[in-house]
Amino acid sequence: MQTTRFPDKSTWATLLQRPVMDTSALEKKVNDILQEVRTGGDQAIRKFAAEFDKVTLNELQVAPAAFAAAEATLDPALKAAIQQAAKNITTFHRAQQEKVQVIETMPGVQCWRKPVAIQKVGLYIPGGSAPLFSTILMLGIPAMIAGCKEIVLCTPSLHPAILYTAQLIGIDKVFTIGGVQAIGAMAYGTETVPQVYKIFGPGNQYVTCAKQLVNKSGVAIDMPAGPSEVAVLADDSCKPAFVAADLLSQAEHGPDSQVVLVTTSETVLTNVTNALSKQLNDLPRKGIATAALENSKMILVADMDTAIDMLNAYAPEHLILACEGAENIADKVTDAGSVFMGNYTPESAGDYASGTNHTLPTNGYARAYSGVSLDSFVKKITFQQISPEGLRNIGATIEAMAAAEGLEAHKNAVTVRLKVLEYTGSVITE
Repeated sequence: MQTTRFPDKSTWATLLQRPVMDTSALEKKVNDILQEVRTGGDQAIRKFAAEFDKVTLNELQVAPAAFAAAEATLDPALKAAIQQAAKNITTFHRAQQEKVQVIETMPGVQCWRKPVAIQKVGLYIPGGSAPLFSTILMLGIPAMIAGCKEIVLCTPSLHPAILYTAQLIGIDKVFTIGGVQAIGAMAYGTETVPQVYKIFGPGNQYVTCAKQLVNKSGVAIDMPAGPSEVAVLADDSCKPAFVAADLLSQAEHGPDSQVVLVTTSETVLTNVTNALSKQLNDLPRKGIATAALENSKMILVADMDTAIDMLNAYAPEHLILACEGAENIADKVTDAGSVFMGNYTPESAGDYASGTNHTLPTNGYARAYSGVSLDSFVKKITFQQISPEGLRNIGATIEAMAAAEGLEAHKNAVTVRLKVLEYTGSVITE
């Protein structure tokens, strides 16, 4: 990791820059695949599966027998862990349900907002070097709670934990499709894969690019996404071994991940560096983590206020407060995807089982985006109802504003009603 001491604020933007890649060539390649899937459907999917994944897909949809086999072969301890995580995630997301409140803004004028589930959603679960069955919980559970009528899951992996988790939460439309072709299949629909209205889920640079491109053509996506990242704020009260473990837990995601340590203590820099070296050697994914650490930073600052300002400027996906008074410091956090407070709150708790969602904005998007929640799977439709009394009360206001904007038909839509009310003295039914 690169170490910087007491950087001037004018250098923060450069210092905190994420790894950048040229996507121009990538976009053309991804768009070509998407368009072929759009026109070629299942045939194009099979072609790209053979070309990119070196597999022959006879059946795109997972058969019911495969779910039963997965449950039978999965380790009971892992099944119990998945069940516990599902329970916690369900508890947290179910509490996000809103009751409809009818608000009378003035006598006779009633307005309300109602959450309505997005009817068709698609979930993408990568299959690469790690079977991310935890992401099925994070996406599938709120989709189920929201009441989405059709949930489509695409993944190139048939790992038993993926199939078991999907079955556990009630997802039965699972397709063995990966990469860009999976995003295209869900965005445009094929002979086998239903078209969806919104696509969720992580992926490599190709999948991320595909999601952004289909978003341009009118298919909603969860959020802009990039490589995973964590920032840790630590003072002398931290446990250096814990901090090092948290940094490595994100570094092992991929070589383009980034981790950042901000501290007010030179001693913390030294101790965390030593702990990193020791723990890194024991990791099975040492090579990946080492590459990520090359993109990563350790930063010494003069005081806690500077540290907080710097971290808000960075807007990390995950922020760990390994410092004294973490609760008070948390109140000053304005830009982060998810915050982990205290020495005994590892970021991996949020990744798996505490209950919060691990699908979070990266690459600085936490300045404007929230992580996935129940709200991500619903639209909030507004309703209003105005009684004759209400129209009499609000009519002049609408007429004056419409006239001032030069929209006479808008004004007339009120005027004709008021004239009828004036003539009849009550509401008419025809």
